Amino acid sequence: MRYRRIIITNIFYFVLFIFITSFISCEKKLNVKTIRLAHGLDVNHSVHLAMLNINSNLKKLSKGKLQIKIYPNQQLGSERECLELLQIGSLDMTKVSAAVLENFAPKLKIFSLPFLFDDKKHLFKVLDGQIGTELLKEMEKYFLKGLCYYDSGSRSFYTKNYPITEPKDLKGLKIRVQESVTAIDMVKNLGGSPTPISWGELYTALQQGVVDGAENNSPSFYLSKHYEICKFYSIDEHTMIPDILIISIHMWNRLDKEEKNWLKEAINKSVSYQRELWEKAEKKALKAVIDAGVKVSYPEKKAFQKLTKKIYKIFEKDSTMAQLIERISNEAG
Repeated sequence: MRYRRIIITNIFYFVLFIFITSFISCEKKLNVKTIRLAHGLDVNHSVHLAMLNINSNLKKLSKGKLQIKIYPNQQLGSERECLELLQIGSLDMTKVSAAVLENFAPKLKIFSLPFLFDDKKHLFKVLDGQIGTELLKEMEKYFLKGLCYYDSGSRSFYTKNYPITEPKDLKGLKIRVQESVTAIDMVKNLGGSPTPISWGELYTALQQGVVDGAENNSPSFYLSKHYEICKFYSIDEHTMIPDILIISIHMWNRLDKEEKNWLKEAINKSVSYQRELWEKAEKKALKAVIDAGVKVSYPEKKAFQKLTKKIYKIFEKDSTMAQLIERISNEAG
């Protein structure tokens, strides 16, 4: 009888132990704070891989208390739609091209100016310096907080029927552009017909002849499979527009000081990681599209630069933008 009581007692304490352990485990799960991040890129894109890197580092730094749930491939909407969701607090984070941001924070249109940067070194010097920091802060008055820049290479034209060797080749062509007034003006000045279309709808638009071509970097050209339709890639490198990781001010204000530090540290680590991935992705993408039959050419840039100088004249009367252009120019070399 005595042994029976001991066995029953031991079973009771064992069950109690399991219950308490499970309860604590559930409590821990309930205390995990999840940040929802949506974007429009393919899961093989270097920026998406950088986001996975953020989440991995964030879990380690926070010991599992803070994590990111990622929704790729426009699951929650286009770049513009995601920004609008951030502004009202219905989404926590997103990644957008700086070109799209000019509709929300006007100073960001600086990145869409053609041939603004001499090379990648010039671009990174601006992004990683005081100017880049100022531009990230520019969004805060619009309920958006810029967290970092990701490399998005340079943008060039790709077309269905023939290559763009000089500006006159764009005459009469409908070219897909981002929802950016500056991008629209650039294509107009070069003689083309700019056509804003959502990235997710572009493959079908090319296929059905809604547009004759588009402009983007080589990894996006490759991963989107646009090379299946467009067999000419003319690398004029007219713009270097970075991607920007953004958090809603509503979400940022819900994080305590420690959580903010964890997030900032995880993001900072992801920037160098993404830049390394991007360099490899560019080489891989260019080789892949050439292997698939795409004819790659490198047109002389001077004619394109000459025609797009008109865009800069628009900002001559805007002292803020004129000074910003001058500061960026002074960072070259």
